[in-house]
Amino acid sequence: MRTFVPPMHLLSKSTYLRGKQCPKALWLYKHRPELRPPVSAGTQAIFDSGTEVGLLAQQRFPGGVDCTPEHHYDYAPALAATQAALAAGAPVIYEAAFQHDGVLAALDILVRDGDGWIAVEVKSSTRVKEQFVEDAALQYHVITASGVALNAMHVMVIDTSYLRQGAVDVQRLFKLEDVTGQVRAMQPEVQARIAELKAVVQAEAEPVVGIGAHCDTPYACDFKGHCWAHIPAKGSVLELTNAREKQWELYARGIVLMKDIPAEEPLYTSQSRQVDGWRYDRSIVEGERIRAWLSELRYPLHHFDFETVMPAVPLFDGTRPYQQLPFQYSLHVQTTPGAEPTHREFLGDASGDPREALVQQLLQDIGPEGDLLAYNASFERACLRGLARDLPQHAPALLALAERVKDLETPFKKGWYYVPAMNGQSSIKAVLPALVPALSYADLEVQEGMMASLRFAQLLRGEYTGDMEQLRRDLLAYCKMDTLAMVKVLGVLEGV
Repeated sequence: MRTFVPPMHLLSKSTYLRGKQCPKALWLYKHRPELRPPVSAGTQAIFDSGTEVGLLAQQRFPGGVDCTPEHHYDYAPALAATQAALAAGAPVIYEAAFQHDGVLAALDILVRDGDGWIAVEVKSSTRVKEQFVEDAALQYHVITASGVALNAMHVMVIDTSYLRQGAVDVQRLFKLEDVTGQVRAMQPEVQARIAELKAVVQAEAEPVVGIGAHCDTPYACDFKGHCWAHIPAKGSVLELTNAREKQWELYARGIVLMKDIPAEEPLYTSQSRQVDGWRYDRSIVEGERIRAWLSELRYPLHHFDFETVMPAVPLFDGTRPYQQLPFQYSLHVQTTPGAEPTHREFLGDASGDPREALVQQLLQDIGPEGDLLAYNASFERACLRGLARDLPQHAPALLALAERVKDLETPFKKGWYYVPAMNGQSSIKAVLPALVPALSYADLEVQEGMMASLRFAQLLRGEYTGDMEQLRRDLLAYCKMDTLAMVKVLGVLEGV
């Protein structure tokens, strides 16, 4: 007997959603894939987290038949395995694959429910988003059109109220949201869009679609480098701070550069500051306000920065999904203004929960006097208060530290110190190269917080395959740079 080989599909649920966001992105994905940049480490970490969550979610419905294909580009075996599992009366099917009229849909979990089935799509999110319902609506169409009766369609998300105690309790970690009514109501729209997007895929020419807010909603498009090639790397209206769609209004009027924004254009103060920087190369230094702010800093001054992990699945007892868990800090201490700082640091050993050891050393490294100076200090305050909540034996001392935190971003966020090179931004990654260009993250192996978090999470889970001692040196170097940068930036302010 000849084995049935399904024809190549034109659309999948991922390309359907891509096309819904932008038909041009769909066409480019199918016809010009070489224009996509490599997947970043941060994006890959999100994908990996989703995979981990999906596998764990299967334990909510144990004993299933796994139809996961060996290769994501060849779904023929998965389609055949799914049909075999259905025919054999399997109670649960993982990664069930269906294809109808050139559209492929792979479902995370299919659960038998009497004479029909319940479809479950798993997301590592904490709530059901609009695009998840659109995803489920396409799956519902393909599965039911394939002859499978769906009694219900659910989206499974992570319940942030879950507190881990002992082994992960998948019954409490996940919660099911019934979207059956929504996806059934969307079926006429789904069928019409399938026809439109098939035409896009089969077209010879790239669709004419201008850039707009859709380029980043609901996801940042990986073809922006191609579609935005005509936009200058610096100085365009699309970089306007606090824009709230103002940038697209200006762009629609043919204004591409900030320096060309009419002088009478109504703008927020922060936007005017940014635009004037480009138009007139204008800097702002409000020395009196800066000096008044500096005079309120109490020494010894502790330049302070935390690094954290936020695992979707709690790693330790007493923690919740996506909870910020500090695993590292850097501290540069100055006894007097302009003094040479001394450096102290901590990095968890990744053998378990790092917080108790971190807090013990932190309370030794920071004395009873002087301010803690952080950049975007609300984050450090929140971390200290979270540690106080979870480690009550240290709560009084930690809460006292939180009260001593001041924010180095204040003079920049308030516009007291502004140079055009900051381009309307006040983050340390914008301020440092503008004020202290000689100091750079460029030579570091770990250059931003997401990478630090990703790598330490890999260490905690025993998944890191590189040189662990070198990674520890890289993590320490990155966090040290964060607080050294603060020392140098403060030095610039002191010179006003």
